[in-house]
Amino acid sequence: MKRILYFCIPALLFTSSCVDSLDDYNINTKAATEVPGATLVTAAERSLTNIITSSSVNNNPFRFYAQYWAATTYPDESQYIIATRQVDRNFWDPLYRDVLRDLKEAKTIITANNLLDPKIKANQLASIEVLEVYAWSVLVNTFGDVPYSEALDITKVLPKYDDDAAIYADLVVRLDKAIGMFDATATGLGNADIIYSGNVPNWIAFANSLKLRMGMTLADVEPAKAKTMVEAAAPNVIKSNAQSADVTYLATTPNTNPVWLDLVQSGRADFVGANTIIDRMNTLNDPRRNDYFKPLANGTFKGGIYGASNDYSSNSAPGTMLESPTTPGMLLSYSEVEFLLAEAVERGFAVGGTAMSHYNAAITASILEWGGTEAEALAYIAQPSVNYLTASGNYKQKIGTQKWIALYNNPVEGWKEWRRLDAPNLVKPAQGISEIPLRLTYPTTEMNSNGENVKAASAAIGGNTVTSKIFWDKF
Repeated sequence: MKRILYFCIPALLFTSSCVDSLDDYNINTKAATEVPGATLVTAAERSLTNIITSSSVNNNPFRFYAQYWAATTYPDESQYIIATRQVDRNFWDPLYRDVLRDLKEAKTIITANNLLDPKIKANQLASIEVLEVYAWSVLVNTFGDVPYSEALDITKVLPKYDDDAAIYADLVVRLDKAIGMFDATATGLGNADIIYSGNVPNWIAFANSLKLRMGMTLADVEPAKAKTMVEAAAPNVIKSNAQSADVTYLATTPNTNPVWLDLVQSGRADFVGANTIIDRMNTLNDPRRNDYFKPLANGTFKGGIYGASNDYSSNSAPGTMLESPTTPGMLLSYSEVEFLLAEAVERGFAVGGTAMSHYNAAITASILEWGGTEAEALAYIAQPSVNYLTASGNYKQKIGTQKWIALYNNPVEGWKEWRRLDAPNLVKPAQGISEIPLRLTYPTTEMNSNGENVKAASAAIGGNTVTSKIFWDKF
């Protein structure tokens, strides 16, 4: 036996020493070499919700543009200074890199999985397509012409910029295809889906609600197409707060609501409510005031001067609900759906109900979403200044003002709908270096690396300025 061991040991030593390079010793045998497609969807959903929800001045200035918040120490964003912190780049990059790139890879992996039940695969791919359409629509709504047909293609290192209206038209086709792929009798992404936990009927409602949103976005520039889209989507949209498309965050980092990071974890006091919205809510006796903002010691609500530096202790800070790490990040709410339907009725689209009934349902849903009661909603709506029959202005002003208030915690959509409906009447601050931005400018990194295509896109949209309009912004 000893002779056998004597001859085996050198053989083992010789075998273990035959490596091509020292790198072979640095392989982490516990690290995944293949990423499941569903895991990439989880990451993309989180990244998408984070960038939509974030209150960071570095990447999401839209609480300032919509005049929901005012600054204490650093009012740059409320004065429309974009370049200092490269806000345009910091909004652009996560959508392309962390959302669309992950979704594209997830789609490739899931498509190649021949062991997956065909119906489940179809539901997973349809869910991914809906998320992609959502992300692309946000990019178009924010920048105008963007890289699309040649984007995320490793062979196209300098992608061309596609026309914003043409991108929207293709997104509508893609969304319709996705809606047709869903099969409510089968499961979807399961627990990897942090929006609906794989609930396919809810995904169908979300997809149709996104179609409703996009259809109404086109209403001023393509009314016939908008009518067709909206009437097709309306029967199948989100029908309760429980169906709203949102992500419920966790109590521990790094999966907390990003607003909590800015309001609590940072230990800073950078934001207060803007006088623009707080004055309006005071006038309307809005029951959401104590949810949106903190009262002062005397129980009143006071907004900081929009566009200027403000004293934190003298003004109403963002409310305690926003200070919770688990507050959901909203992508598309039931309240928003009802406001869209109210507008659709006013435009003559056959969606059922009356403008007033949908308007009332939208306001009620928002109040309940923020912890209010049916009684508070009824009392609020009964006021002549809120009642749809007696409130001042045309339908765009009535719906636009109440929708602006309701979209308080979805600032990307709040800013977009203010641009589309031109309500309420927001005025730039005296310190603003421009008019209120109607778009973000192209990132400097794009101008440096893809300059010729950026120049062409800038010329096509009327100049790379914050006041150039997106194609649907007709008025």
